[in-house]
Amino acid sequence: MKRRVIQTEKGSKSKEREARQKALPEERKTLDSRIELIQMLIPLGLQAVEAELQAEVEQLVGARYSRENPDQKRWGTNPGSVFLGAQKVAVAVPRVRDVAANREVSLASYQALQNPRRIEDRVLAQVINGISARKFERAAETVPECFGLSKSSVSRKHIAATAKKLEGFTRRDLSPYDMVAVFIDGKGFAEADMILALGITIDGQKVLLGFIEASTENHAVCKDFLNDLIGRGLRTEQEMLFIIDGAKGLYSGIRAALREKALIQRCQWHKRENVVGYLNGSQAEDFRRKLQAAYQKPTYEAARAALQVIQKELRLVNGSAVKSLEEGLEETLTLHRLGRFKELGTSFKTTNCIESRHRQIGIYTDRVSYWKSSDQRQRWLAAAGLEIEPRLRRVQGHRHLPALRQALRQATAAAARKKVA
Repeated sequence: MKRRVIQTEKGSKSKEREARQKALPEERKTLDSRIELIQMLIPLGLQAVEAELQAEVEQLVGARYSRENPDQKRWGTNPGSVFLGAQKVAVAVPRVRDVAANREVSLASYQALQNPRRIEDRVLAQVINGISARKFERAAETVPECFGLSKSSVSRKHIAATAKKLEGFTRRDLSPYDMVAVFIDGKGFAEADMILALGITIDGQKVLLGFIEASTENHAVCKDFLNDLIGRGLRTEQEMLFIIDGAKGLYSGIRAALREKALIQRCQWHKRENVVGYLNGSQAEDFRRKLQAAYQKPTYEAARAALQVIQKELRLVNGSAVKSLEEGLEETLTLHRLGRFKELGTSFKTTNCIESRHRQIGIYTDRVSYWKSSDQRQRWLAAAGLEIEPRLRRVQGHRHLPALRQALRQATAAAARKKVA
C-alpha cells in the first residue's frame, strides 16, 4: 500500500511537470504584455519585478525545496538593474544554474526588463505632456532606489524621439487617404508661423496632412506646400473643398496648385469679424447679429439677398466695411451654392475645425517659452500632432460627405461648360 501511494505521488508530480512544460510556451507569449504593464506602473513595479523574476525561476526549477527539476537549481542572486518606464532600478537578480550543462540559465523576464526598447517614446510622452527635462530627474527621485536620468540625457532622448516623429510625419504616404475637404490655417510659434493642413476623408476621418514653416501665408509658400503634399500622394483626381480664413495668398496658392479641382469656402466667422472691425461698439454688435443671421439662411438665394441688404445699410455707415464685405463674398457662400449648407454648415462654414486642432497642439507646445531653432519647432509640432491625431473624432455630418463630393463634381462640370460656352 505504501509503495502504491509513493507511485501515485510520483505520477501526480510527473503530470504537473508535463502540464507546466506545455503551458510554458503560452506563458512566454504573454511575457511581453506583462513586462509592458510592469514598466508603466513604476510605484508597483518595484515589487512586481521581484515577483516576475521569482515566478520564472519557479517555472524553471519548481517550487522552493520541491526538488522537481534536479538538473536546474537556484544559485543565489546577483546585483542587477532593470528599466521601469524611463528610470533605472537596482534589483537583486535570482540566479538559476543548469547543473548538468554547467552553465547559467538566463531569465527571459530579466532580459526584457533590462532592455529599454521604448524608452525614447516614453520620455517623449512624459516631456511633451508636461514634465520638462529640468524637472524629470527630480521626478525620478520620488521613486525609491531609482537613478534619475540627467537633463542632458532626457534632452538627447527627447530630440531623438521627436526627430523620428518628424521624419515619419513629413514622409507619410498620403495616397491611402481619399480626401474630400482640406482645412489650411497658420499657427504661431513665437516669431515664426507654421501653416498646417488638416484633411477630411470621405468617411469623415481627420488626418493631419503636413505643415510648412513660413513668415506669411503668401502665394508661393502655399503653392509649394500643396505641391509637396501632392508629391507625397495627396490624391487630386477628385474635387476637394478647401476651407481657409480668407488670406489671398492661400487662395491663389490653392488655385495655382489644384486649378479646377479645388473649390474654396472662406471662413464666415473671419469675414464677419473683419467687417465689424471697421465699426464702433454699438454698430459692430448690430451688424454682427445681422451678418450672422444672413449666413444662417439655408439657401444660397436667401443668404445672398440678406447680405445685399446689409451691403446697402453699411454704405450709409462705413464705406471701408462695405469693401471688406464685398471682397471674396462669393467664396463665403460656397457651401450654400453647393446646396450642402444645412447638412455640413456646422463643420465647414468656418475654420473652427483646424483651429480646434491648433488649441490641442498648443496644450503641448504653448508652454515652451523659448524656441531655439526651426528644427525644434518642427520636431515639437510633428510630435504633438501625432500625439493628438488618434483621438480626433470624425467630422460632424460625415454621412453627407459623399453628397458633398457629388455636388463638387457637378459644380466643376458646370463651370467647365460655362467656360467653353
